[in-house]
Amino acid sequence: MPTLGVNIDHVATIRQARRTDEPDPVWAAALAELGGADQITVHLREDRRHIQDRDVRLLKETVRVRLNLECALSEEMLTHACQLLPDQVCLVPERRAEVTTEGGLDVIGQWERVRAAVRRLNDTGIAVSLFIDPSMEQVDAAQRTGAQAVELHTGCYANAWRTRSAEHELDVLRKAAQHVVRAGLALDAGHGLTYRNVVPVATIPGLRELNIGHSIISRAVLVGLPEAVRQMKHLLQ
Repeated sequence: MPTLGVNIDHVATIRQARRTDEPDPVWAAALAELGGADQITVHLREDRRHIQDRDVRLLKETVRVRLNLECALSEEMLTHACQLLPDQVCLVPERRAEVTTEGGLDVIGQWERVRAAVRRLNDTGIAVSLFIDPSMEQVDAAQRTGAQAVELHTGCYANAWRTRSAEHELDVLRKAAQHVVRAGLALDAGHGLTYRNVVPVATIPGLRELNIGHSIISRAVLVGLPEAVRQMKHLLQ
């Protein structure tokens, strides 16, 4: 079964709504680990709308599972990553106007830039994943950058859940996943996955890890974070 990466960005979103000191995403990471999280994922955005520099520094010191840092392909973020030294960096596209990440990284259109970033991160000992749409061409481009993994964007499938196109979007994911495995890359997936739609994705052969945030944090409001993580891990089994 795939392991579970818990994205705690939305804990920081609640905190930043009041510009106060609670809830603390560092505490949330510890609770997620108690619930069985295999990885803690945070996205340090350029506009610092949720996760702050202080958070990632403390998470690096306190997280006992893998720490996965999502960040944009910019000099500022790459410098931060090389100083922080998380277990993995996932390079993602980023626009200031978006509510959340709206699609995958265009590796084809900026291959040289992505390749240079991958080499720079690898040289400091950081594994690199590229967040891409489930496209054969993007997978091929990702493989040629030297990245160790790709995370397939599951947003189209999640948006199509319980519609006639859901099976088609799932088939697109399955075919792209097969291509990732054949390319020799580690296979992760995430975005928009919930307790109701995750099982078909979790059964895709070769899947290493799922990164899930909003749905887990939403359930945690009602049942507590350790229990919300346990419930999601039960589904992945």
